[in-house]
Amino acid sequence: MGCNAIRTSHNPPAPELLELADEMGLVVMDEAFDCWLAQKRDLDYHLLFADWHQQDLRAQLRRDRNHPCVIMWSIGNEVGEQGGRDEQARQAGAAVAQNLTDIAHEEDPTRPTTAAENSARADSPFPKALDVLGLNYQGAGSGNSTNPQYPVFHASFPSNFVYGSETESTVSSRGVYTFPVATRFGAVAAGNSGEDTANRQMSSYDLYFPVWATSPDKEFAAQDRFPFVGGEFVWTGFDYIGEPTPFDRPPFNSRSSYFGIIDLAGFKKDRFYIYQAHWRPDLKMAHILPHWTWPDRVGQVTPVHVYTSGDEGELFLNGQSLGRKQKGQYEYRLRWDDVVYQPGTLRVVTYKDGKEWATDEVKTAGDPAVLTVQPDRNLIRADGHDLSYVTVTVKDAQGVMAPRADNSIHFEISGPGEIAATDNGDATSFESFQSHDHKAFNGLCLAIVRSTKGAGPIVLRASSAGLQGAEVTIQAR
Repeated sequence: MGCNAIRTSHNPPAPELLELADEMGLVVMDEAFDCWLAQKRDLDYHLLFADWHQQDLRAQLRRDRNHPCVIMWSIGNEVGEQGGRDEQARQAGAAVAQNLTDIAHEEDPTRPTTAAENSARADSPFPKALDVLGLNYQGAGSGNSTNPQYPVFHASFPSNFVYGSETESTVSSRGVYTFPVATRFGAVAAGNSGEDTANRQMSSYDLYFPVWATSPDKEFAAQDRFPFVGGEFVWTGFDYIGEPTPFDRPPFNSRSSYFGIIDLAGFKKDRFYIYQAHWRPDLKMAHILPHWTWPDRVGQVTPVHVYTSGDEGELFLNGQSLGRKQKGQYEYRLRWDDVVYQPGTLRVVTYKDGKEWATDEVKTAGDPAVLTVQPDRNLIRADGHDLSYVTVTVKDAQGVMAPRADNSIHFEISGPGEIAATDNGDATSFESFQSHDHKAFNGLCLAIVRSTKGAGPIVLRASSAGLQGAEVTIQAR
């Protein structure tokens, strides 16, 4: 995708994560606290902060300071002490921030401190206690706001590094698309929300976000308009258990978030490709959305968007050109908003500097017919811990992925291995991760195979009623 940095949230990370970041060359913003003295929830760290913040912060700094991946220490996320009812409260909050910064400098004078600020004002005392200024959402202007704070903070602190410590929070469900499609970016609460309310899913056109958040396109534009901004940390890389915004209200029928660029099972959402297009401009790539299997939409307008590292593209439906589009300034996708759906093949040819760059195509799928299995690794260690992640895809008889398939898949395993977990990335699924039966979600399902301590071939079989099954062999050594 082109990601080169990770923000941990909002507590000390697992040591293994930092070891992997060292090995892989990813830089890390190492974050300590989600709250200080100001309470967020009944049983959170505010109960311990006065007695334990110094010991806990020093322990984290001493544990992690020899990791070369760590480039800055975050002393807090959206803490209540950013603001305050009056000047006395604001000064008290800034004093806590200064105390934490002083502790960090005592333990590690080589790295700056920062905090993820979602409500601090540039004219308040709070930012003065920080070396690096991180802005949550307000940098580009959250929701429908046209008042970006990046230039405000830069003008007030021209010598300080400014960056987006938390951005976007765009919500989407992999492979789900709702119609009509919004003609502009907008908060979920405004206009066309992108919600499939009946099924509690979010449209993957990547145009929809909560009122405090924004879209990738708007954040990219802000960073291009204000080149002093040092980059961004997107909320979030992966979906996670809890916070199923915008369905975080009764009857609470979703168990995981919709914020991820990658879903809970590790499958890429469409949003992965807009970041790849922007963060890897030299990679020849193009990605069409939505899928092109809409038997209920023949003759209806079905907008097509393309993410590409190129600067223009021509779209073809069944060989007929639907026109050539070019990205304008501060535009990060190509849009054909008036495409009328007909089954067949949708293909895009993209260009960069007038030369052909990359292509992509999607085809209309027939009925689900077969399963295919693809492990991320065919060889694992026979140590009782090592894993292979096996993707199961539902396809039609011609081998085209069935993008709306939800067939129930049964897994069996033999040899020196076990099924550690199954999943499908569906935020509304309450199927057990330990179950050997799991429904596909929009054509995909996942099984995680774990070795035991014996060596030899592990055979995983996937089957589904009415479909041709598949199996794969993984060697444990």
